[in-house]
Amino acid sequence: MILSQAMINMYISFFAMILMFISVGTAVFSKLKLKGVFKGIVMTFSFICLVVSGLIVFLIVIGGPTATL
Repeated sequence: MILSQAMINMYISFFAMILMFISVGTAVFSKLKLKGVFKGIVMTFSFICLVVSGLIVFLIVIGGPTATL
């Protein structure tokens, strides 16, 4: 099964959205349930997930449309 570039971009953007949900979930969890060093570690992980997902979305959007009709 060979995927087109548009389908690959779609799956990469889905991965970015999953990273965003992970970022929100870990941020809320650390804010409500954790304290001290663990809170800082989990918040850092959350921030890294958010930055990576933002970069992925930025690159996909800047890449422009890929469908050929």
